[in-house]
Amino acid sequence: MEHHESFFADPRSWVAIAFVIFFVLFGRKLWSALAAMLDKRADDIRAELAEAQRLRSEAEAMLRDAKGRREAALADAKALLDGAKAEAARVAKAAADEAEHSAARRERQAMDRIAAAEKAAVDEVRIAAADIAAAAAEQVIRTTLSASVGAALVDNAIGGVTAALAAKRAA
Repeated sequence: MEHHESFFADPRSWVAIAFVIFFVLFGRKLWSALAAMLDKRADDIRAELAEAQRLRSEAEAMLRDAKGRREAALADAKALLDGAKAEAARVAKAAADEAEHSAARRERQAMDRIAAAEKAAVDEVRIAAADIAAAAAEQVIRTTLSASVGAALVDNAIGGVTAALAAKRAA
């Protein structure tokens, strides 16, 4: 025998009816609460994405600024390096010029000293030669000349000195 219970006698039917009534009464509230939670979550995600986009654009701007400052610093460093190289070249050239002038000045001083030493040596040789010639002449005169011839030579020489002095004064 089959036993059929009525629809309302079956507990499953009451559960289904309670479920439908629950969703009819509270379904809209639950749906709106779930939708509000999902909408809030979506808004939070949009806000986070917007903040992330803003931070990214700020980071990109900072990166561009840093690259610009880096390029400016590199250009400044290159300019400083070029200036330092030019200054070093100028200082090296000035030092070379100064060394060349100093060497030329020392060479002139050495040449002047050599010329002075040559003149002193020539003068010494002339004085020595004159002393030797005078001594030889004195020796020759003592041995070969008589007193009367010597007096005549001295008188002649004194006359020659007077004439030479007069000619020098006229010149």
